[in-house]
Amino acid sequence: MFAIILTGLAIGFIGSFHCVGMCGPIALSLPVNTQQPTNKIVVIVLYNIGRAFTYALLGAIFGLIGNQFVLIGYQQILSVVLGCFILLVLLLNKTLNIESRFFKTLHIQVQNKLAYYLIKKNNTFNFFVIGLLNGLLPCGLVYLAITSAVATGSITNGALLMFAFGLGTFPLMFSIMVLSRAIGFNARRNVKKIMPLFIALTACMLILRGMNLGVPFISPAFNQQNKTAAINCH
Repeated sequence: MFAIILTGLAIGFIGSFHCVGMCGPIALSLPVNTQQPTNKIVVIVLYNIGRAFTYALLGAIFGLIGNQFVLIGYQQILSVVLGCFILLVLLLNKTLNIESRFFKTLHIQVQNKLAYYLIKKNNTFNFFVIGLLNGLLPCGLVYLAITSAVATGSITNGALLMFAFGLGTFPLMFSIMVLSRAIGFNARRNVKKIMPLFIALTACMLILRGMNLGVPFISPAFNQQNKTAAINCH
């Protein structure tokens, strides 16, 4: 469980630098500066917790999908296939920006809902709702985290990994909203350069995880004790 939380936090923290371009403008457009000093922190936390809850829900859904592979004994194969898929997309596209009509439509619908709540009269709960909606925006790093959630093969672990992913993005998003400015261009450029390496490393970890090498946290041994004992009739 510790490894799952650590994986989610790492993807979220490193990925948050890459995702500032998408989520940063939304975070900066929130009317947090109109709030009282004490309430300002509350609404910022609510916004980020809302995103984390959406990620956790996605993690539970995709963890359930991964669990079906576990039930039929294909967890190792699934982990290797997912790792290879990420590497393939990375080689072909250099990023995980998967373009499709579905994602474009989803992006437009979520943005319209966000716009509605952004111009709606302020109340504390609205910030939580905006966070929930923000978590649905298509994003390459979210795809990466979801892939890792599928590989956990568990509803609970999938949700836990994705919630940790949301918490991992919290420090940068919090600082942007408090300081009212995005991270420097040079910092974003430098992180963008290492993002493909980080994504490739995550893919390799998924492949290693499926190889059943018996290495704790990296390639743990899968439980093979699923064979039913023979029934002796007397």
